[in-house]
Amino acid sequence: MPEIVDTEFGTIAVRKLARSRSIRFSVSTSGRLNATVPRLTPLFVIKQVLNSSRPALRKLLDNPHTHTEYLDGQQIGKQHVLAVVPTHMVNNVEIQTTRGTLIVKVPPTHTLGSTATQQLVRDEVTRILRREAKRILPDRLAHLAHEHGFRYEKVRFSHSSGRWGSCSSTGTISLNIALMKLPDELIDYVLIHELSHTRHMNHSPAFWTEVERIDPHYKLHRRQIKKQTPTV
Repeated sequence: MPEIVDTEFGTIAVRKLARSRSIRFSVSTSGRLNATVPRLTPLFVIKQVLNSSRPALRKLLDNPHTHTEYLDGQQIGKQHVLAVVPTHMVNNVEIQTTRGTLIVKVPPTHTLGSTATQQLVRDEVTRILRREAKRILPDRLAHLAHEHGFRYEKVRFSHSSGRWGSCSSTGTISLNIALMKLPDELIDYVLIHELSHTRHMNHSPAFWTEVERIDPHYKLHRRQIKKQTPTV
């Protein structure tokens, strides 16, 4: 399957189908862009459409397809738990984070499951995960890079639901703050995956050999992470 390596979106798999009548982009289960095109479409035409569609593709990658539903007792990141407190003492939902607990005070006129309450919780969860990601992930990425001889330019964070991470051709590694929902071994898998892209900007056999050199169980981790969604 041909691929396009883009400086912004990384590796884009191109699927050529005889029955296709136009160029369409979609997000795969791994969070990367795919292009489905008519069978005889030249790559330069696909790149032209890609360049003209960048704003729409950013929205496609950044807008959540699904949201996490937040429940009482749910683990939030590595160090917090959500606790719902039904109360008559407030008129509107109130949220506070203290000592590792995200407290949601819910009056009788509201429910945790309502869209408005879920969004309030999601906003606070986003802040918690971002703080954790900035505190934990850069050091872990730097440690893996030093240990295995990788070099990258910088690291940045997002809460795009489309993908767990990406690596640009200039060496910028982008990490989704939703990584903090994952077990440590899957976080490491994503970090190793993106570090390997600093040497191979594709998913060639050489790329997967690089990943396997550091993570011998990458196939298992790859299967496991496909069962997760990078949403907040």
